[in-house]
Amino acid sequence: YVCSTWGNNHFKTFDGDVYQFPGICEYNFVSDCREAYKEFSVHIQRALNSNGHPEIQYILMKIKDIMVYLKPNLVVVDGRIVKTPYYTSGVLIESNDIYTKIYAKLGMVLMWNQQDALMVELDNKFNNHTCGLCGDYNGIPIYNEFINGDTSYNSITYGNLQKISKPNAKCEDPDETQALPSCNGHRDECQRLLTSPAFADCRLRLNLEMYIQACMQDKCACNGKEDSFCLCSTISEYSRQCSHAGGRPGEWRTQNFC
Repeated sequence: YVCSTWGNNHFKTFDGDVYQFPGICEYNFVSDCREAYKEFSVHIQRALNSNGHPEIQYILMKIKDIMVYLKPNLVVVDGRIVKTPYYTSGVLIESNDIYTKIYAKLGMVLMWNQQDALMVELDNKFNNHTCGLCGDYNGIPIYNEFINGDTSYNSITYGNLQKISKPNAKCEDPDETQALPSCNGHRDECQRLLTSPAFADCRLRLNLEMYIQACMQDKCACNGKEDSFCLCSTISEYSRQCSHAGGRPGEWRTQNFC
């Protein structure tokens, strides 16, 4: 089971909820939340890059007693910069120009494209034991994330609850009252892109509608700017998730597209 975040602040929990949360503080992405000994935690912080697009600035993870700090093209373990591939007590870190991957023997794989997209796969022994932006991994969408007892949260409220409090951090919480625009004008284009022949093997493996909605929101947010981030980040995510689900996406990038 996989939790991921990508592109224009999209998140998909282990239980399959998809939401947008544009926070720029440090947040608990996913942690083991059992009371006693926590086996791992993954924190992330996003910021806008020079093109005004959100990117993950750093990832801070703790695996048992090992601290790993990742930035693009930089891996720091327990305060020391290390060369990859790097192995230490049950943790393997690999990286190339495109991806950083971490395999932890306790049952976790993390993959980051050093820009906007992060994917964490967890062993099902952590069912019901996680918290953070990835949710509680109990197999039931919405409950405990967006509905708790009699209260229901919107995605911004839920995201803000995951903030790591740091006394000197200067970051504003996103406004919980801001409504997302309706992006229906982009449906046809997004549907066409995601149902192209290259993705024939993906149709039955993934929830297509979810990615169409995310693509529509991307197009909206970009207000007609045709840069590759607005168009490609959700399609890239669809392609990654398809491969992860055992599908074989065809060659969808071309010279003049993404």
